Amino acid sequence: MKALLLSEYRTLNVVEMPIPAISSDEVLVRVGACGICGSDVHGFDGSTGRRIPPLVMGHEAAGVIEAVGGEVRDFAVGERVTFDSTVSCGECDYCRAGCVNLCDNRQVLGVSCGDYRRHGAFAEFVAVPERILYRLPDGLSLEHAALIEAVSVAVHGVKRFVPRPHDDVAIIGTGMIGLLVVQVLRHYGCRRLIAVDVDDDRLALAKRFGATDALNAKQVDATEAILELTDGRGVAAAWEAVGATPTVQTAVNCVAKGGHVTLVGNVSPNVELPLQAVVTRELTLHGTCASSGEYPECIELMASGAVNVRPLLSAAISLEEAPDWFQRLYSHEPGLMKVVVTP
Repeated sequence: MKALLLSEYRTLNVVEMPIPAISSDEVLVRVGACGICGSDVHGFDGSTGRRIPPLVMGHEAAGVIEAVGGEVRDFAVGERVTFDSTVSCGECDYCRAGCVNLCDNRQVLGVSCGDYRRHGAFAEFVAVPERILYRLPDGLSLEHAALIEAVSVAVHGVKRFVPRPHDDVAIIGTGMIGLLVVQVLRHYGCRRLIAVDVDDDRLALAKRFGATDALNAKQVDATEAILELTDGRGVAAAWEAVGATPTVQTAVNCVAKGGHVTLVGNVSPNVELPLQAVVTRELTLHGTCASSGEYPECIELMASGAVNVRPLLSAAISLEEAPDWFQRLYSHEPGLMKVVVTP
């Protein structure tokens, strides 16, 4: 099969590799589409430490079942499916409690971190366990279904604190995940939804997706503007979707006393937290990682149109085109949201 191999940092080549063998509880999926995640772009240069070459990256994917193992009972050849990016063991205490994202034996497709190497879906075929598979409705294209993993991150993040209909809330950072958070927040319901970013085009999308207010942090003091919009109280909850010190501090400082801050972004391993503001105002901080069983809800949200990924899809490209597009994404070319590889 053809595969996009990270042979060394900043070097991607389309190569021939053996079709993955499947165990008795696995299926072989012919990949129809696989999204390029920001973590793949950062893995491309080695900055994450979780994409050690040689590796086939890619974990946001959908396709058609090509073969099934002997113990597979609920899926058949020819079915259109997506799958969780997290390969959980299904047996540890966290898995039994339904927290598969916290699995003690967790692996992620397309990741090599020293503890394990698991080739991903930037290839014609990928092998995955039946327990992480989900069927797709006929009306959902494979290119759009490849974004279900990203939608699941947003849904899981919002479920860490579900807003009430009378709540004012804020989303700090309206990149790919932030814009999905906007749509999920609007679906669940809130009174005022304030979006903060430094890019006017992304803020325009946030408004299109349901944000009531859009603030460009290059033009205004975001914290002061949010306080002004909320009569000095601050928002009941904020979601931070960047993962950098300035945006984390904005999220903390714009929340009302007793409020909630959910940290979704993780671009920086360490940030400076305004601890005194958290302690004296009794704020609750929620960490959120990947997703944990939200895929069926995400599929329904997308199939019903409650979450619209079409405006976020910048391009669908071939494996052969992928190396050049990685360079473009690595250079932070303006306007690019999600690029999907179609092997």
